[in-house]
Amino acid sequence: MVFGPLEVQLQIRIILLAGSLLLASTSSPGFAQNSPTVTEPSPTAQPSQQIPALPPYDPDPTHKRPPKQSGTPLPSENAPQPVTTLPAPPPDGPGKAYEGYAPEAPVHKQSTDALGSAYIPVDSWIYPQMMRLYSLGYVDTAFIAMRPWTRRSVVHMLQKSRLDIMQSNNEEAQEILASLLNEFEDEIPSGNINRGVLYGIHSAYTRFTGIGGPVLRDSYHLGQTIVNDYGRPYESGFNNITGFSTLNEAGRFSLYLRGEYQHSAAGTGYSYDLAKQLATQDRTIPYAPPNRPQDTIPEGPVTNQNQFRLIEASLSFHLLGHEISGGKNDAWLGPGMGGAMAWSNNAENIYSFRINRVEPMYIPYVSKLMGPLRYDFFYGSLKGHTMPNSPYTHSEMFSFVPTKNFQFGFQRTIIFGGKGHTPVTMHTFLKGFFDINDTTAAEKHSREDPGARYSDFNFSYKLPFVRKYAMLYADAISHDDVTPISAPRRASYRTGIYISQFPGRLKRLDLRVEAGNTDPDVGPSHAGQFTYWESVQLQGYTNKGIIMGDWMGREAKGGQAWLTYHLSGNEWIQLEYLRKKTPGDFIPLGTTQNQFRVELVKRLGRDIELKSWLQYEGWKAPVYKTGYQQNTAASVQLTWYPKLQHLPR
Repeated sequence: MVFGPLEVQLQIRIILLAGSLLLASTSSPGFAQNSPTVTEPSPTAQPSQQIPALPPYDPDPTHKRPPKQSGTPLPSENAPQPVTTLPAPPPDGPGKAYEGYAPEAPVHKQSTDALGSAYIPVDSWIYPQMMRLYSLGYVDTAFIAMRPWTRRSVVHMLQKSRLDIMQSNNEEAQEILASLLNEFEDEIPSGNINRGVLYGIHSAYTRFTGIGGPVLRDSYHLGQTIVNDYGRPYESGFNNITGFSTLNEAGRFSLYLRGEYQHSAAGTGYSYDLAKQLATQDRTIPYAPPNRPQDTIPEGPVTNQNQFRLIEASLSFHLLGHEISGGKNDAWLGPGMGGAMAWSNNAENIYSFRINRVEPMYIPYVSKLMGPLRYDFFYGSLKGHTMPNSPYTHSEMFSFVPTKNFQFGFQRTIIFGGKGHTPVTMHTFLKGFFDINDTTAAEKHSREDPGARYSDFNFSYKLPFVRKYAMLYADAISHDDVTPISAPRRASYRTGIYISQFPGRLKRLDLRVEAGNTDPDVGPSHAGQFTYWESVQLQGYTNKGIIMGDWMGREAKGGQAWLTYHLSGNEWIQLEYLRKKTPGDFIPLGTTQNQFRVELVKRLGRDIELKSWLQYEGWKAPVYKTGYQQNTAASVQLTWYPKLQHLPR
């Protein structure tokens, strides 16, 4: 049969139309566009055996598409996404946590960056587990020296590393991932729909602590028996905290509130003579009202405490990767676990206004060299100061991640103003913010005083050849220097090494060792009048009498070590050792402090956490009590994490 030109054209069009219909019928998930054989997932496969799809998150606008390979269509060509299967997990394995995510579910069009999110308290179990994932080679987008993180920023970190964790043979990393996704399941509801309104009680807890023997509660001079605990009161005898937290998120707004009842027993405290001696040494004299009593000096007798206190209370608005908030927020600015030189939760949080870049920021050209950037700024007032009264403070930090194995950051804290000293004006604020010159004595006591300025530099580095086994880090702070790098002899520091795992059956065991020194070998450091102290801001780096930075305090040397065995993704048992020494040129006859602690964190079911620790402490402080003093403390805390309420939109 012979066809004319018109018939040939009709035949060609029919063939093209049939081919288009065939391609359209096979272009669904699970099919290969360039393969004549159609392969479907086994009908017997469990949902947890597949890698489910989460909403895509890539804040990097400079992200480049991979080069096109021969025979491999690009995503823009509507190529089907392959279904990756994993071996079946054990019945109680981590796979169960992912059943709620459906690969075929439509993704809501609203950008994840438009959703506000509450901060995670820095004493949460989430941070040590995220830090462990980081040390094992995952969540490389985490800025470990800038905490707190928001709930959604952690979700975004997990999204970027989730496939790598699930496709690895690291069962512990998969367990941690499952525990974390279970915690944040309300941030990404089943089916990848819009989060809607999230609200309810986030936690309810009670802690009972009994202490037998004399304690230390003076971070500005002698030391502390309990550190990094939001400045909560404690004394020999029975102590208790009972509290709750609420979490509320809707659109760009979030509100987090944590409050608690606090009880501590009565104590003896310092004698009048000792209190006056320490005040004279600090120059907070005359030791009489309004300089008596002082929060930095626990003069006795110490009455029992029964009070309600807000630990955190923050209203935030999310804008272009930032959380803009007001209220009480945590801050932990440093890579260490035992302390942070610039800011920690050793003291009670301050009320502040805050602008925090919570998502990585990519700057064209600059980020190719320096990597993504985050920054944090907050401004507030300090309480418990008498000379001058109620000064103000502001902190700003910039952190960079040039490679997935190296991070570094710069931070600055300035304490300025206060009743009876320089008035707080835009001029004094900007002078402290931008001025890099030394301050003369005349300027220091005038209206031109830029304030007490402290600069911090920190870094962390996963060591070559043992990237997933060892990490080195350091945190340094200096007084009246542009950065500790410019004057290392004048800097105080905390440095550490983290061994994240051991060979063989000890992979769940890790070791962390940190050393601290706030006694640099320079003349001004004597008498405690250098690090965390200032000639005008005489009660220095404190809020309500407690050091806001590293609990090591002024002019001291010491360190900490932790040996931790991880039982599961949110459970562990830990041994800790702490030591601190203060020289006699600061505290007459010096001080020595040693602690041994064992801690257990265990889940009693899915929603109940048990945290218990037993601590022995021995200390010497002849200026306070003669002879070797000992105390034993035991604590049990139960925390309930109820299910949050969810209103879809």
